[in-house]
Amino acid sequence: MAARAPCPESADSLVRIATAARLTGRPGAAPQRLPVCTWFDRALDQPTTAPDLAALFAALRALSPLMVWRQRPGDATASANFPQAHANAMLLGPGGIEDRQDLWLGLSILAPQTSYPDHNHKPEETYLVLSLGEFKQGTSDWFEPGLGGSFYNPPDIWHAMRSGAGPLFALWALWAG
Repeated sequence: MAARAPCPESADSLVRIATAARLTGRPGAAPQRLPVCTWFDRALDQPTTAPDLAALFAALRALSPLMVWRQRPGDATASANFPQAHANAMLLGPGGIEDRQDLWLGLSILAPQTSYPDHNHKPEETYLVLSLGEFKQGTSDWFEPGLGGSFYNPPDIWHAMRSGAGPLFALWALWAG
């Protein structure tokens, strides 16, 4: 993620996260897989010529049996299919493979034609986008970072994501320390 950081704030956040991640947290929750995770498997199968993304996909495939996938409630800004058409997996963070409070490193998968609700949170956040899909921040228009694109969300900014004809797959890192 650091190699693709889009701005100094993102790079600084990712350095803090990487430094904190050197300390091991507590063992996390038992693995859990949801039906929507078939889209996760398909997202990992997409071809990429970028060596860093190919290595990341291989690492995520290896971690897959340990992942705890959960769904969150939607709201009026989410698509009608949202409850069954999305999942989030926390790798490092609250309820993740490694349970900790100082940082959150996780994944989101959206089935095709799914809108994630508008939301905000105190921790700053960097996304690494691992598929096609659209995002918005604050009052901006929707934008598509593309496979391997990255962007930074400052603390408390409203943001959302949505998939198109294919699934949306993204890795996110939040500094909560």
